[in-house]
Amino acid sequence: MTQEFFWIAGTISFVVFLLLVFFWGAYNTFIQKKNQVKTDYSDITVQLKRKGDLIDKLVDLTKDYAKHEKDTFEGVAEARSALDTSKGAHQTAKAENMLTDTLRSLFMVVESNPQLKANENYLALRSDLTSTEDVLAKYREEYNLTVQDYNNTIQTFPNLLAARIFGFTQEELFAA
Repeated sequence: MTQEFFWIAGTISFVVFLLLVFFWGAYNTFIQKKNQVKTDYSDITVQLKRKGDLIDKLVDLTKDYAKHEKDTFEGVAEARSALDTSKGAHQTAKAENMLTDTLRSLFMVVESNPQLKANENYLALRSDLTSTEDVLAKYREEYNLTVQDYNNTIQTFPNLLAARIFGFTQEELFAA
């Protein structure tokens, strides 16, 4: 064996080692960022569940005052069902929009009912809904920044080569 053979074998081994280290690091980075996307999405779904529960309480409160608003109450039930069965950011955003529309209808019922508007339970629910909406907005923004970071990571060179090999794909932004 000549010295030239050992030099070529050593160079090839070093390049292979560098590629392995790159792919190992890239894979771990993708996993960490993907898990952060999942965590941030979970934060949104927890707050959406809270919002839905608060709206259910608001429906129960308004039923006594507005028995003729059957369509509004059915709309809330339909929106809750859509929210509970949604999968992925796009479907969840659509379901949240439905829930928000039904909330507007409920608020119109409340506005036409001065007794209900002054009710302590209603005022507490309204306050809880407002704070939940604020938290939701913060979580949606966090989620979208995390998704943007993840998508940028898997779409830029040389990471895009590793992302394709390992099957990592883009995540959807949460567009409410």
